[in-house]
Amino acid sequence: MTFSSMIARALLLLLLLSGPLAAQEAVRLVYLGLEADPYYAPQQLYTGLSLRDHHRPLEGLQLGLRDTRVLGRALGLGFELAEVTAAAEDLPQALAAIEESRPVAILMDLPPEDMAAALRAAGPETLFVNIRDRGDRWRREGCAANLLHTMPSDSMLSDALAQYLRARNWTEVLLVHGTTPADEDQLRAARGSAAKFGLRIVAERAFELSNDPRQRARSNIALLTGDARYDVVWLVDDLGDFGRVLPYATYAPRPVVGSEGLVPRAWHWTFERYGAPQLNQRFRRLAGRDMSSEDWAAWAAVKALAEAAVQAGSAGREELRAALRAPDLSVDLYKGVRGNFRPWNGQLRQPLLLATSNAVIAVAPVEGFAHETDTLDTLGQDRTESACAR
Repeated sequence: MTFSSMIARALLLLLLLSGPLAAQEAVRLVYLGLEADPYYAPQQLYTGLSLRDHHRPLEGLQLGLRDTRVLGRALGLGFELAEVTAAAEDLPQALAAIEESRPVAILMDLPPEDMAAALRAAGPETLFVNIRDRGDRWRREGCAANLLHTMPSDSMLSDALAQYLRARNWTEVLLVHGTTPADEDQLRAARGSAAKFGLRIVAERAFELSNDPRQRARSNIALLTGDARYDVVWLVDDLGDFGRVLPYATYAPRPVVGSEGLVPRAWHWTFERYGAPQLNQRFRRLAGRDMSSEDWAAWAAVKALAEAAVQAGSAGREELRAALRAPDLSVDLYKGVRGNFRPWNGQLRQPLLLATSNAVIAVAPVEGFAHETDTLDTLGQDRTESACAR
């Protein structure tokens, strides 16, 4: 967005705000989640320790709606949110009922297999926004013309980390990983990012958590991280039980990145630039907890839809959806660079944060990594790399 167009947009909003309040036109959004979703069940160890508690990102959506109030009043638009959860076997019926209300978009918070079922059950005119799943399949061979993503992909996150390692000249990488399906997805992304940015994987070591004494060697950190020369340990551990004890326990004194240590994220509660402290404070007041990447992705979905409504000047489904996909859409993501959706796979362009547990260390794209059209496209599948046939 040029400076002159920003001024014109600001003047338009001022004129709208100063004029008589129009009757509000409804922009209907639907949150779709899975009933009794295992992702949101407490993940406790046998000792009672809780590893990674996940929360449904409803407060992120609610904050997004609050943030659109002034904008909605200016345009005579009212943003409405319906919250729907259904059992996996009831998703087709739930979608049929949702489609009858003709929402502008369905904000999808589902496991991968249920995402696939929802996409099969819905008509091609139903627009989904994925606010949770990071899997690359949805941006590649599993993509759909009616599917957008505000959650960054595994490849975007691993590219952000690989850029940072390359910039620090930590190019010799020991890759330590688990064996769950989510680990396998992230492992493929890590390998791809290492090749893309010139890192060398010196060895790959799989860990296995087991009470079987014959398998102890596969969870012995000294054995897993010994007998190799490396600059950094890249950990892939979706569950987090092994990774929580890996930093400071490696055979060689080296930093740990990936699932522990320095972690690539869509959002972090300690980010201190571009209005992020104010966003984090607003969220904390609303939810009583810190904003997660999932909360941010939900908030960003509402923010993008609101920006599209400004551009379309209407709550009409077709006009708003066209504006949402338009190349000149410009969404303030509170991360320093405005974003829009990639036309080839529906992914929201966005900077990513590289953070420890309590500090943001860097923002990607890292300085020095260039792109012929948009630096944000150094993260994730570029147009020429995408296997998506939308």
